[in-house]
Amino acid sequence: MPKELLELLDSINTQKVLVKNLVNEDKLDEAEEAKKELVNLQRKFDLLKDMMETAPVDRVPVPNPEKKPEADPVHDFANAARRGFKNIMSEGVAADGGYTVPEDIQTRINHYKEANFSLRQLVTVESVKTNKGARTYQTKAQAPGFKKVLENGKIQEVAGPKYTRIDYTIEDYAGYMPVTNDLLADSDANITNEIVTWIGRNSLMTDNTEILDILQNTDGKTAVDLTGLAGIKKAINVDLGQAYRPAVRIVTNDDGLNYLDTLEDANKRPLLNPNPTEPNALQLRVGATVVPIDVVPNTVLATTGTGAIAQIPFIIGDLKEAVRIFDREQTTILSSNVASVTGYNAFEQRGTLYRAEVRADYKPVDKDAWVNGYITPGE
Repeated sequence: MPKELLELLDSINTQKVLVKNLVNEDKLDEAEEAKKELVNLQRKFDLLKDMMETAPVDRVPVPNPEKKPEADPVHDFANAARRGFKNIMSEGVAADGGYTVPEDIQTRINHYKEANFSLRQLVTVESVKTNKGARTYQTKAQAPGFKKVLENGKIQEVAGPKYTRIDYTIEDYAGYMPVTNDLLADSDANITNEIVTWIGRNSLMTDNTEILDILQNTDGKTAVDLTGLAGIKKAINVDLGQAYRPAVRIVTNDDGLNYLDTLEDANKRPLLNPNPTEPNALQLRVGATVVPIDVVPNTVLATTGTGAIAQIPFIIGDLKEAVRIFDREQTTILSSNVASVTGYNAFEQRGTLYRAEVRADYKPVDKDAWVNGYITPGE
């Protein structure tokens, strides 16, 4: 499929996700406008596809037997899915017959992951080509400074820097999905979109789960009671300090957004406002500092408890320094039309089970770069 059509297809998928999210948030007017744009994108795709597939009779190109046909990754991927990804071996493919997702499809998976809120965009992601490795970091310490040297005196030794190493070992994260024969008989785009959406959605949730596990459960990072706006100020000004202040962000959930939206200054002006240069982004005035706000759905970042004793999560810091993802950038798919799992038998139900694996490792890097806290609205 030509690049122009692939880009349009990505835009269509992104717009579909936007419409669904707006409907789920009960923003029906905005959803209607977004749907109109989706319809326009689909019409544009259909028109361009028809034009590209229908060549004028007087301009039919003369076949060149020496020229290989242009590769169509969507068509190739769909055909591989129909064949169960069998006998498709290439460099890097597992010996058990796994199919390594081609770069074009891998890019579309990444685009899907960006279409929803992903904590991945807030941390550092490093692409690696090996399954194991290490990175060296200089440990933080206050330099003692040089000592005064008297005439004919001896220069004193100054302690040099010390280093620590962070090892990574790429892990496999996997899941399976049953696919009916009806879907496999459908169009190339439908087959590809179904598998891309499934892998992308689950990869996104894997990222979010692993990152939150680091931010909330790392040794020494037990959640602290911030006791309102004053605690947020202290976390930024004192606990994090000037080293991290320029890149500090606040990550909270829907409950946290609702709490921040009630805060006002002495003149009854709201402290939570849209960013003038990016209206869809929110920022909080914290004394002399303006801090960006990232809102994660309650279903991903949950509030503990309910009512007056609820503990709303607030993660504050420079998450680029806090967490690093070592991404192997390799997705493989295995399939079987005879396997069975709980509740589904591929052979009996005339379908195919697909198992996808993604590879990455998630590591805390700088434990001083974030504060794991919560706010109880009743305090």
